Amino acid sequence: MRNGGLAGLRRRSPVHGLDRRGLRPLEVLAQSVSSAAPAAGMATVPAIVAATAGTATVWSFVLATAVALLVGACIATFTRRMAAAGSLYSLTAKGLGPAAAFACGAALLAGYAVLVMAALTGAAIYTDALLGRLGWRAPPVVGAVAVVLLAAVAAGLVLRGVRLSARIVLAVEAVSIALMVVIFTVLLAGPQVPAPAAGTAGGSFAGVAAGVLPALGAFIGFEAATTLGVEARRPFVSVPRAVLGTAGVVGLLSLLAAHTQVVGFAGALGGQPEPVVSLAAAHGTPWLAVLLDLGIITSFVASTLATTNALVRVLFSMARDGIVPRALGATHRRYRTPHVAIAVALPVAGAVPAALLAAGVPGLTVLRGMLTVATAGYLVAYLLVSLAAPLFLRRIGELTVAPVVVTAIVVPVLAGVCGAFVVSALGGAVPVVLGALVLAAVAWYAVLRAWRPRELAGIGVYDEPSVADVHLGRTS
Repeated sequence: MRNGGLAGLRRRSPVHGLDRRGLRPLEVLAQSVSSAAPAAGMATVPAIVAATAGTATVWSFVLATAVALLVGACIATFTRRMAAAGSLYSLTAKGLGPAAAFACGAALLAGYAVLVMAALTGAAIYTDALLGRLGWRAPPVVGAVAVVLLAAVAAGLVLRGVRLSARIVLAVEAVSIALMVVIFTVLLAGPQVPAPAAGTAGGSFAGVAAGVLPALGAFIGFEAATTLGVEARRPFVSVPRAVLGTAGVVGLLSLLAAHTQVVGFAGALGGQPEPVVSLAAAHGTPWLAVLLDLGIITSFVASTLATTNALVRVLFSMARDGIVPRALGATHRRYRTPHVAIAVALPVAGAVPAALLAAGVPGLTVLRGMLTVATAGYLVAYLLVSLAAPLFLRRIGELTVAPVVVTAIVVPVLAGVCGAFVVSALGGAVPVVLGALVLAAVAWYAVLRAWRPRELAGIGVYDEPSVADVHLGRTS
């Protein structure tokens, strides 16, 4: 190519510094699957859904899976055409503009950051449960120490490189899913437990619809592969496949878990505090409880690593856009990871749950509250990116009927789910936390409008071919 043909190319990509084009498709898939933590969801979410859906719990998961696949289709609209590190934040910018992109970015930061805290908390409390089954009742401070140690290990692994952390995530998540499949296969093949004296909870259309909200909690984080668009091989293929594949995998595993538990409790699943443990004891296989704890612990550990990878890359992208301190956009010269973002994010993500556990707040209370806050962030981001998809296609002249139909279906559903979420969250500390986060985001946006209007107008950095790519043969 003559030098004149390079005139339109940048000297280097806007996201330079990351380890570009190194991740295999399976490693990209593992990031999304691990962020969603399906093993943990299999053990906990069905009973929550059953509280409203009753015997029709499985249908709530069917609808939730359909919604996740539709959102995944909207995300794929972007990821088949652009590679970014900023997840849905960068994608929304190309369809709805800076204001909506900022809202999406703020929602994602809350979602990713609080999900990291929740994963750290989950790993700690299920480690405590495992130790209890083995005969040692640890004081609350042990859980806090476990959170700090896991946060430090996660920081080290994520810092050392995306390929290393991706391989560890892949191995750990494979173990957790294998353990859960074994557990639920054994329980499904075992004898049924007679219905409790309280009777069998019935299902209704309203109950099924209401159950979609908590069922979607099993899917949050399934889009995490979008933060690896810069670092994935053939990103226009591997990233959309990873997002849609994760929605399918989580959906199938959730359906297996829901069916097993609904059948095992003869329809009276709602309100069971430890349904899988209770089923294992009733079936004469209490050893499954130990495997359950191990599966959930490994799932939360994998989720910690995968979600941290996503969190720091969103911070990295926002820093490159100039809407958070630019130092967060720096990358390590050797490991090619956002080391400053890691150094800022992980101490905060570890300190908050550690402080709550050390103060004596029950672990499950901390976990549920954090998952609720994280879910709110993800729902807002999913709604915005779904709305942005057809507008993006229209802007580039590729709009067809199918994306419009998908958006016309999924946006009202997500809007309804968001409304139901607000109603369900009334009372307690969660609305206060969410309100504080919203006020902080509004204040942050006002400052940017006043002091950095140019940066705000240009947000949405993504990977672009550069002169170096042409010379090094890295334009694939």
